Amino acid sequence: MSNLKKILINKKGKTCKSVWFMRQAGRYLPEFRKIRSQNKNFIDLCLNSQLSSEITLQPIKRFNLDSAIIFSDILMVPYALGQQVNFIKNEGPNLSKFNIERFLDMSEREFSQKLNPVYKAIEITRKNLDKKKTLISFIGAPWTLMVYMLNIKSSKAHINLEKLEKKSTDINKILNKLINFLCIHINNQISAGAEVVQIFDSWAGLIPIKNITDYCFIPNAKLVDFCRKNKIPNICFPRGIKKKYEEFNKIVKSDGISLDYEIDPEWAKSNLKDVVLQGGLDPKILLKSEKEMLEGATKYIHIFKDIPYVFNLGHGLLPETDPDRVKKLIEFYRNY
Repeated sequence: MSNLKKILINKKGKTCKSVWFMRQAGRYLPEFRKIRSQNKNFIDLCLNSQLSSEITLQPIKRFNLDSAIIFSDILMVPYALGQQVNFIKNEGPNLSKFNIERFLDMSEREFSQKLNPVYKAIEITRKNLDKKKTLISFIGAPWTLMVYMLNIKSSKAHINLEKLEKKSTDINKILNKLINFLCIHINNQISAGAEVVQIFDSWAGLIPIKNITDYCFIPNAKLVDFCRKNKIPNICFPRGIKKKYEEFNKIVKSDGISLDYEIDPEWAKSNLKDVVLQGGLDPKILLKSEKEMLEGATKYIHIFKDIPYVFNLGHGLLPETDPDRVKKLIEFYRNY
């Protein structure tokens, strides 16, 4: 059994070393940039099973990490549900106008068929990945997907509350339908050969406090409950909710919880119980001096040394990260 899967299943037992990074397959690697320069449409690249698998394995070949995370995107779900998804340079994703009738009428079969290349990429990757290493699949949480699908984000730090209120009568319908499709997507990825699922609630920190239970805690809990019933190890990442992490942990009860870099690690160790902790290190630290980077890593390793912990970052690797820095960080962790 792979280290990450073992840690998540035996979360009350003794931990073992495991290291992987969010966005470990991506823009900071020259081998990825070469492929990306020849494949301008990002969605089409994600639907190219052979290239998606090749990209997934690039950081494994370079760094011998303990886990691979499939190269894909959380917005493959809105794509499969009928929205056009375009990635605009220096701006980010742009989705076509949301059509609720089309969304509610989408069949499970059509949804799975549109994402079949993703599942094929997982099959190919699992065959080519060392059996001792974990293959991680992932989804976006319902709230985070809805932010993109309804275009309710007004800036990186705010949502358009007026637009959200106007959609309030539809939100429960949308969330429930999304949960259903996300469970299908989880199951399909696991059936294809993935062993763990990470649930990214990247915009959880934008939820108004009065709505956090309905928009964050309950949807994530339903997904985790599905995973629990199907014995699928899972990790949740409710980024930006600060000390609400504690309430999230008590309600959702995921196997693992990924810490964002705003969470104090000492607080996390004291308040987040009966769960595997993951990450927390600010990815910007890899852009600083080697001394600062290693001091930052030492802090997290030391704090979490006696509990189940997966070494990772508090968000994804940044595009300007030097791959040699990543290598030094991994070697430092393993030799600590």
